[in-house]
Amino acid sequence: MIRYALIFLVVAIVAAVFGFGGLAQDAAWIAKILFFVFLVLFVVSLILGRKGPSTGL
Repeated sequence: MIRYALIFLVVAIVAAVFGFGGLAQDAAWIAKILFFVFLVLFVVSLILGRKGPSTGL
């Protein structure tokens, strides 16, 4: 997910450099949304953690 956020960020920067303001704004908005979704999922996975193998005792 972070990969797609970075791709949209690069697209937004390139579009802004070439003067496509609307496209740059939309791509930056999508990148921001994807980044926050990634951040929420990352924090949830840190809180829940990974359970190790059960010892069976």
